Amino acid sequence: VRRSREDLASLHEQHPGIQPVLAIVQVGLNVMQICLPSEFTEDELVEELLRLNGDPGVHGVFLHLPPSSLSSRVLNSIQPEKDVDGRSDVNVGRLVCGGLTAGFTPPAASAVVEFLARHDTCLEGKTVLMIGWEGPLGVALQCLMQKNGIWWSGSTQVMQADVAVLVGDAHRGLPPMWLKSGATVINCGPVSADIYVVSNQNVVRSSSLWVRQQQYLPWKLRTLKLQPLSPVPSDIEISRSQTPKAIDQLAQEIGLLPEELEAYGRTKAKVRLSLLDRLKEQPDGKYVLVAGITPTPLGEGKSTVTIGLVQALSAHLKLNSVACLRQPSQGPTFGVKGGAAGGGYAQVIPMEEFNLHLTGDIHAITAANNLVAAAIDARILHESTQSDKALYNRLVPSVNGMRRFSPIQLARLHRLGISKSDPGALTPEEAKTFVRLDLDPEKVTWQRVIDTNDRFLRKITVGQANTEKGHSRQTQFDIAVASEIMAILALSDGLADMKQRLGRMVVGSSRSGQPVTADDLGVTGALAVLMKDAIKPTLMQTLEGTPVFVHAGPFANIAHGNSSVLADKLALKLVGEDGYVVTEAGFGADIGMEKFFNIKCRASGLKPNVVVLVATVRALKMHGGGPNVSAGAPLPKEYIMENLKLVADGCSNLKKQIQIAHLFGVPVVVALNVFQTDTQAEIDLVCRIAEKTGATAAVPCHHWSRGGRGSVDLAHAVKEAARQKNNFQFLYDLQMPIHEKIRTIAQKVYGAEDIDLSPEAQAKIEYYTQQGYNTLPICMAKTHLSLSHMPEKKGVPTGFVLPIRDVRASIGAGFIYPLVGSMSTMPGLPTRPCFYDIDLDPVTEEITGLF
Repeated sequence: VRRSREDLASLHEQHPGIQPVLAIVQVGLNVMQICLPSEFTEDELVEELLRLNGDPGVHGVFLHLPPSSLSSRVLNSIQPEKDVDGRSDVNVGRLVCGGLTAGFTPPAASAVVEFLARHDTCLEGKTVLMIGWEGPLGVALQCLMQKNGIWWSGSTQVMQADVAVLVGDAHRGLPPMWLKSGATVINCGPVSADIYVVSNQNVVRSSSLWVRQQQYLPWKLRTLKLQPLSPVPSDIEISRSQTPKAIDQLAQEIGLLPEELEAYGRTKAKVRLSLLDRLKEQPDGKYVLVAGITPTPLGEGKSTVTIGLVQALSAHLKLNSVACLRQPSQGPTFGVKGGAAGGGYAQVIPMEEFNLHLTGDIHAITAANNLVAAAIDARILHESTQSDKALYNRLVPSVNGMRRFSPIQLARLHRLGISKSDPGALTPEEAKTFVRLDLDPEKVTWQRVIDTNDRFLRKITVGQANTEKGHSRQTQFDIAVASEIMAILALSDGLADMKQRLGRMVVGSSRSGQPVTADDLGVTGALAVLMKDAIKPTLMQTLEGTPVFVHAGPFANIAHGNSSVLADKLALKLVGEDGYVVTEAGFGADIGMEKFFNIKCRASGLKPNVVVLVATVRALKMHGGGPNVSAGAPLPKEYIMENLKLVADGCSNLKKQIQIAHLFGVPVVVALNVFQTDTQAEIDLVCRIAEKTGATAAVPCHHWSRGGRGSVDLAHAVKEAARQKNNFQFLYDLQMPIHEKIRTIAQKVYGAEDIDLSPEAQAKIEYYTQQGYNTLPICMAKTHLSLSHMPEKKGVPTGFVLPIRDVRASIGAGFIYPLVGSMSTMPGLPTRPCFYDIDLDPVTEEITGLF
């Protein structure tokens, strides 16, 4: 008892905030903490134990039950870490195998051995008779005695025993004269009745173990071996040739706790945001952004470089690293570009799961977005066909004779300046103000979305059925990743922040010019419910068994083009102070990287250490004047044969992208993604020009054909660049007028002479300024195929004026987005989409043709 108190005092002194809690389960006694009815079933008991397992406030579970109730199923329902009675198979097994520090020993057995040690200082060689000790208790006592050099004997050797240890009523059948003279007798009585104090020692120990578990856990990463083949097989063949680790095993290796994981099958899992709170005192690792030069329509391999780099860092340099990628949209997967899991021997596995549905986040976004759209049109219809009184009675109905406002309706009343909570107390004028959003159908800005490239949804008419009473209007569909809800998911720092952002979304304007929000529609809570699982990043792995977070998927040409703030923050804590988080920005540095710095870094408060700028000889030749590159068409000979002039001329784009990164004060490492057709002279030329332009290093990368081993030089270069002094800064001050922020991006990043605001864009800027939205950052919607607004203009266009045809606002996400030129938010399918090659074997369920 004294030692338990001393241990508890010591624990309190070291960790004042921890309070060990012991849950005791008994039958029929109301004075107990948990009292089950006398007629309880085993299923009810197990259910209660499972609940206690999941309660982080309970550090130990002790069962005070009749022996008949202590079945193996019941005992093993308790987590070994909370089994302070030490009778589960795991704890007994640990004791048998010698693991005294890993689990708990039954308090009764410990007490007996301790009492013997106090009674007789020399235990070795003594013989102990055990009567009534059966099951786990007997095994535990035998193991403890054996470790102390004590022997035990059967009941037939009573006269030879130095000590008799009795349980229950065993003493009644043992006459004293049967024991040899001087023998010690320990009568434990019913061991489960008076052992609480001894159990407290295990509860204190369990609490101490819990405290240590809550701290940062060093990685014990087991990487997977690669055996690259030549020629390199297809991506899907490579993916299937590797057997991924079970996701719970990977999670354990990188320091995640079981309760922080929600498995979706064997190879992917959601990670709970509670990890951020557990590791809030843990210093962040190094933060690396992968961006690129202006790409060809085929893409230049930023995702592949990202994966190759983390494989090199973790599997070959033995440094903790996590890749943070966006979830692929179904649009590119079945449209032009194909998958987005990386490629060759640098990809996320299983690649078909990565590219198809994953954990359903995009579906959740689609459902939430379209719920808002449905609410908008329904509200316009109902307001136009009902009186104020009828609307009020339907919006605040009487249920069982009682009327009450819902919490979101009370919040609307508060915003309107009506401080009443009784539905019967509103005046007719207050009721009218409350029920009438008065949305102008011509000023609805919210669109429906679908995650498919479908050009015929770019302009549609809704409300043509007779039931809509002539309330039709023109609208459109965007692709799902262009939804403001996707942007909100990527920029939120928690569930509460996401819910607030969802409520602030502006869906249109009233006829009087006032913004109407999702909160006004009363839909915010429902949106949060639809998005509650999507906010958790998904954990997957690379071909070499290193961790990857997949979360959010906004396009960089029509949104901000970066994975989530939450994924990056979780990863930065997990890798530790000396680790690396490599996150990717979409398309060229002029789009994805600029938005990463000016939008994402403002939202997260994080500062990057290094920019990795991806280039290919193929893309540089295109910028140098090479012929057009089209998806699905053979590459012209200029891209297959050596052509140093095209490469040198095309490096103008590489130089410009390096200069853009330097505008933000971050060191740049150029990663040249090497293709089989590239010559050594072309590779050396690109690297010389990049370093002469100011890149810290320029490194040829062979991860596609070799895996992480092919990016070891890049990993060393990144490690060295991360040590440099960082002078990170934003491009513009948020207090600048909207049009000046747009002009700053156009001139300093794109190289434009000026901007040209259409009358509609100018009117929108004035309206947003009037509404107080002028201090938001800018998210330019611009083609990714050129630094300018003209996709055909390659290299570094100059002398152009950037046309801004419209300006929209994503108030929930927190940015203003101008539409540059003819930029569309709904891509179309090409003549021959990728889906021509995708098929499924109905017998084996094997997918073919997926990139």
